[in-house]
Amino acid sequence: MPEPVTVTRFAPSPTGYLHVGNLRTALMNWMIARKAGGTFILRLDDTDPERSRGEYADAIREDMEWLGLTWDREERQSARLDRYMAAADRMRGDGRLYEAFETPGELDLKRKKQLNMGRPPVYDRAALSLSEQEKDRLRDERGGHWRFKLDQSRIEWTDGVLGPLSIDAASVSDPVLIRGDGQVLYTLASVVDDTDMGVTHVVRGSDHVTNTATQIQIMSALGHDHPSFAHHSLLTGPQGEPLSKRLGTLSLRDLRAAGIEPMALLSMMARLGSGQAVDLRATPEELAAEFDLSAFGAAPTRFDVADLTPLTGNYLQSLPLSAVEDDIAALGVPAELRERFWSVVRDNISTRAEMADWWALMTKGAEPMIDAEDRPFVAEALDLLPDPPFADTTWSDWTGRVKDATGRKGKMLFMPLRHAMTGRRNGPDMGDLMPLLQRKPRI
Repeated sequence: MPEPVTVTRFAPSPTGYLHVGNLRTALMNWMIARKAGGTFILRLDDTDPERSRGEYADAIREDMEWLGLTWDREERQSARLDRYMAAADRMRGDGRLYEAFETPGELDLKRKKQLNMGRPPVYDRAALSLSEQEKDRLRDERGGHWRFKLDQSRIEWTDGVLGPLSIDAASVSDPVLIRGDGQVLYTLASVVDDTDMGVTHVVRGSDHVTNTATQIQIMSALGHDHPSFAHHSLLTGPQGEPLSKRLGTLSLRDLRAAGIEPMALLSMMARLGSGQAVDLRATPEELAAEFDLSAFGAAPTRFDVADLTPLTGNYLQSLPLSAVEDDIAALGVPAELRERFWSVVRDNISTRAEMADWWALMTKGAEPMIDAEDRPFVAEALDLLPDPPFADTTWSDWTGRVKDATGRKGKMLFMPLRHAMTGRRNGPDMGDLMPLLQRKPRI
């Protein structure tokens, strides 16, 4: 018998932009599918008509394409409402879905009373004792919602990250699957989709563990086995603080605008929390080939966005001219200078955008950076510098003449001249840079 095809999915809600937390889930599911030669589904959880927006769905696709995380097919939950209703009808017929009528305020009051009595704030199933007459009366007053009746036994599974898990269903409220306004909620839609689509592996954040327990029972009630579940740790800030408060500034589109390279981001996310060192890779497929879910632990994982900038710089340094030539050409760098330009700047940029600063320095010159005590020395040195164009030997020839004329040597000679020519304290080897400089500074 052939091995079953591995099927994974990423199911974002198009109610906002993707952030680094979403990416971790997407990437893990993508790598599992790609490593196994299976199927990866992009599934838009758009059952909330008020909050779901087309521009967010477009942004999700754009972010995934930017990262190179291709999907084999796309599904939209809003196009599958009939399947959710059919599943709901089956569970109603089996006595596993029941109508309840408490308002949010009434439920909150019940929870507070239970907590005051030292009891877990679990729904008391009061709706199960309502008569048909009482239900009719309540339907006239308010919309009813539909809860799944849990079998109050232990729910057990072996988690791909957390290991053996066991949750007492009696400690969990019967989940609401359909709201009073008829909106199908995530718990039901996800179960039906996962079973209909043959999903074999589900990786998501550890905040979904309780959801998983209830979904295992719902799948069983619908006559299905459950997929392999794994719950990765949640990301925190660099000091261990909740990352959720900062996610608005960590959207993928913001990172892209800041110049972060896709492979720097993916290389970090593929290893973060695994105990393995972050190693830059050239393609997402290389990451998938090395991916090992069992290497990840349960402890909260620290994420510092500042680490992405040097990682991006390291990635850029590894690139050949062909990978950046379009960016260089867009700056106006002539074809005959591009190879030299890239060899000079590649080790001195953190993002592609910084190439523009170097080209501006080369073509327009820089504001000289001269310490007051060095001003007479720099003025004398610049009188000894010929006008451009500069040759490959200009820097060595010039500094040799300045040394002979002033007696300066070492850092006292070279650093003031670098600062005057570039307006920077650090940068490329001046012998390599000089032939690209098109202006002589004025002081």
